[in-house]
Amino acid sequence: MGITRRTLIAATTAAAAASGVAAPAAARTSRTRPVIFIHGSAGSAMQFRTQAKRLASNGYPIGVIEAQEYDSPSIATILPAVWAELDARIARLLAATGADRVDLLAHSLGTFVTQGYLNSSPERAARVAHYVNLDGRTATALPGGVETLAVWGEGDPARAVTGARNVYFPDQSHTQTVSSEESFTEIYRFLTGREPRTTRVVAQRTAYVSGRVVLFPSNAGVTGARLEAHPVSPLTGHRAGRGLTADIAPDGSFGPLPLHPHTRYEFALIRPGQSTHHFYFEPFRRSDTFVRLLTSRPGEGIGALVDTSERHTALTFQRQKEWWGAEGDELYVNGRNILNGANAPRAKRVIGIFAFDDGSDGVTDLTAPIPEIFAVTFMSGIDVFIPSYRRLSTVSIMVRGRGDGCTYLPVPNWPSDRHRVSIEVDDH
Repeated sequence: MGITRRTLIAATTAAAAASGVAAPAAARTSRTRPVIFIHGSAGSAMQFRTQAKRLASNGYPIGVIEAQEYDSPSIATILPAVWAELDARIARLLAATGADRVDLLAHSLGTFVTQGYLNSSPERAARVAHYVNLDGRTATALPGGVETLAVWGEGDPARAVTGARNVYFPDQSHTQTVSSEESFTEIYRFLTGREPRTTRVVAQRTAYVSGRVVLFPSNAGVTGARLEAHPVSPLTGHRAGRGLTADIAPDGSFGPLPLHPHTRYEFALIRPGQSTHHFYFEPFRRSDTFVRLLTSRPGEGIGALVDTSERHTALTFQRQKEWWGAEGDELYVNGRNILNGANAPRAKRVIGIFAFDDGSDGVTDLTAPIPEIFAVTFMSGIDVFIPSYRRLSTVSIMVRGRGDGCTYLPVPNWPSDRHRVSIEVDDH
């Protein structure tokens, strides 16, 4: 995961003492097996953040829930290396926990990676007790002969893994099948043979938060930077109270940081000669090892397509549940809903939204998405003028998700010529 085993056990043992949940050091006597998530194209551990915390809310030691991350655009050339890394991860987890086998879960492109891994040798398949295939590759037999649950979202109802338990959620989209409450119930029942005690993320007295700062979409760690974590006001999004400074390891990992579970936080990534990248989260509620701060180098990646100015703020929104602009999802910026069927259609499967003043002309145009960003898988660009000027004020943000209530997520109106702003919206 990027943090040392000793550090993780120390932090999560303290969290467990406060919550009554078994700690990683006690995993040898736990009935749960280690769980490894393998993400899809342009993905990371972030897609499984909520499910990892739901598992922990049901007694899983957080230290035995991990993710195998990789550079998805390069998978054709690095697949043997990814399999070797997965071998090493499984061996380490089995040695650390005393478990007989591990459980693997994969999404989308990750099902290609994982099915190939399980089929590559009987020895590899023998170390896996259960496999969960999330809205990805079909198969005419159980991968590696491993007991399999296949979860399918909207799309062709004929998709299946032969011999598996195939479950269909036709009203859920591609990424939503990974993060939904309904998917969790099926996963937990399959892995444990029991019903979950809860599908909620149960709060702890202290949330120990760790993760990685990575370049999107390669998942390469960011180095030569400083990370600060600041509590923020729920009314303004401005910093409120004393913050923490976190070291960033060579692989981009940081933490664990002890945070208040009911407080919103800003993570500020500070790199010499570059814009400060501010990441805003909803309250963590409980310990979380799957935080990923997705960024890029100057002039590279999607960030290079964002027009910047001292006069306007640029925002990036991410949610591990697709935005359906004409079917129940609303995203209000300074009182105006910026989503519609043109810039966030259901068929586009948008999980990342870049909202900024395209052309820096001071004009908002919601009639069509920004083409060069809309062309990127799972992304959309929205031309919206968000004033910044020189006096730091507040951008009012309210999310009304389909089937959910309203969430108020204000942030400061940082000028985009010197600041980048990313907002992670919970998928539950």
